[in-house]
Amino acid sequence: MMIFPHAPESAHLTGTNGKPLTHIWPNCSLLILFFEKTNFVFSLYLLLEENMTPDSPLLHPIKIGPLVLKNRIAVAPMTRISATEDGVATEDMQRYYARFAKGGFGLIITEGTYPDLSYSQGYLYQPGIANEQQAEAWRPVVNAVHEAGAKIVLQLMHAGALSQGNRWKEGSIGPSAVQPKGEQLAFYRGAGAYAMPREITLDEISQLTQDFATAAKRAQHAGFDGVEIHGANGYILDQFLTDYTNQRTDRYGGSTENRVRLLVEVARAVRAMVGADYTVGMRISQGKVNDYVHKWANGQADAQIIFQQLAAAGVDYLHTTEHEAQAAAFGTTNSDGGTLAGYAKHFGRVPVIANGKLGSPEAANAILADGKADIIALGKTALANRDWPQRAANRQPLEEFDFAVLQPLAHIKPSEL
Repeated sequence: MMIFPHAPESAHLTGTNGKPLTHIWPNCSLLILFFEKTNFVFSLYLLLEENMTPDSPLLHPIKIGPLVLKNRIAVAPMTRISATEDGVATEDMQRYYARFAKGGFGLIITEGTYPDLSYSQGYLYQPGIANEQQAEAWRPVVNAVHEAGAKIVLQLMHAGALSQGNRWKEGSIGPSAVQPKGEQLAFYRGAGAYAMPREITLDEISQLTQDFATAAKRAQHAGFDGVEIHGANGYILDQFLTDYTNQRTDRYGGSTENRVRLLVEVARAVRAMVGADYTVGMRISQGKVNDYVHKWANGQADAQIIFQQLAAAGVDYLHTTEHEAQAAAFGTTNSDGGTLAGYAKHFGRVPVIANGKLGSPEAANAILADGKADIIALGKTALANRDWPQRAANRQPLEEFDFAVLQPLAHIKPSEL
């Protein structure tokens, strides 16, 4: 028996059913060629269903930390404001997440979930994991996803200055008293400008770090397969990382090394709380929900500092999100033209999840085949195609995303269940 990583382009091949395997892609993986001495007939056996794409990196299993995924297709975190007023996960959420699992996704990353009953909540009817009641309400969600054959990671999110609805506290906090850009998001029950945040104190920073760690432990006890720390999209950890929202003059402000410090401390605290045998990730972006075009001032040099320090802090993976994952992250004057996911992979040297316009199987396969990412995460495309992995494997057409599903509010609709 001989194993060939690629099928010869000139070969005329037939399957076990006698039909030509003309649909096999050039980079077909794992073809086993048996040589029968009796009649010198070569018989080709394809170790996947013939209507799938056996060369697709998307279909390969992968390990991130101790967590093994059946494929490299994830559901990106998307805020759906469908919990109770007190942040308790609902049956609608259970059915919503289970549908993605039944559709073949290997990994589901939950919507951002607030870790404390202080200033972390960002949106009314957002789920939390700040107490035992909230944590236990997630257990049926986890069980439903597991029963359908997928893994599920909880995203921990502190909104900071971008909070536009908090059941527990009035006002908001941020690294500095800087007015956030833009306006609140209407489909998350917001209106008008963001409130001016109060500058967080050093004691509150210590408490925030501990709250992330304690919430991670609750997620572990609730059965989640891992946690993802939300360090992206303009929320509080990203506010510390961003030069214009962080005007501090202490050890958390100024240089890139100082501005990434809180992200590193949170990652270390979470790792210490959940132990070495539990998956911990970090989501990172340049753009924000209120500032889509922001770029790191020092480009590639900033990427090196940020990704190296986060990896050294003990995260098992980095999750980058950009408007377009395959586009150059920075200009030509401060980088060599690489993508943000590519820099995370190069400097972080841990598995990377990429998000951003990867909804076509061709784009998704390409970024994995190029070695710039290890897993792809789908947002709007997943909402339109909850069975995207099955459609992609069977080469079925994909549905276009309809923004009506998020209007007038972004809560889960009956049609999604």
